[in-house]
Amino acid sequence: MLEDIQAAIPLGFFLSFMIGPVFFVLLETSVIKGFRAAIAFDMGVIVADILFIAVAYFSSFQLLENLSNQPGLYVFGGMILAVYGIIIFLKKSKDAIDTETEEIIIPKNNYLSLFVKGFFLNFINIGVLVFWLGVIIVVSPNLDNDSTRFITFFGAMIGAYFITDVFKILLAKQLKSKLTPSRIIKVKKLLGFILVICGIVLIIKGFLPKDQLNPQDIIDEFEQKAND
Repeated sequence: MLEDIQAAIPLGFFLSFMIGPVFFVLLETSVIKGFRAAIAFDMGVIVADILFIAVAYFSSFQLLENLSNQPGLYVFGGMILAVYGIIIFLKKSKDAIDTETEEIIIPKNNYLSLFVKGFFLNFINIGVLVFWLGVIIVVSPNLDNDSTRFITFFGAMIGAYFITDVFKILLAKQLKSKLTPSRIIKVKKLLGFILVICGIVLIIKGFLPKDQLNPQDIIDEFEQKAND
């Protein structure tokens, strides 16, 4: 069991630094809305990951292959992500300025809303499910297909992922003192632009030839990283 935990921790750390829309939104949430808001968002992301892992565990390689060759799922998720990014880019900031102290006033956080935001931002990316299916196919034989070892391994992996995110949130939060109203607007517009790019990448992936979405490539790539 200890060996499973030791093997899972580096993978959880690596997972936390995978560049994607969730990565940037988490940092933006921490910088602008604070630690608790970022934790609420991150918990939504993690719940979506746990759901994906559960689905993947009870699935098969055939499902992985079928999902990876359904371009409509990538296009749909990419369109939602791109539209969301456009809304953020064009939306006027709700942050206000105290005319007497010139301090930034940020509306009270709705933690449930942030949790749901994190969940759906992760959930709409079908590539995340394909990734977890690939991980499980690689890892399960090494765990002897033992459900207890499986829970231990992925529990440690998600735990390492969350702890790493906490440190990322704390580091990003230090930038809050350097924010000005104009910088907040720039951060939000940059985030919107990044989300649009991520959405376009997903849409393009949906139009790639089927052999470009070969799940075996995903498995081989993960296996190589796990052995490094």
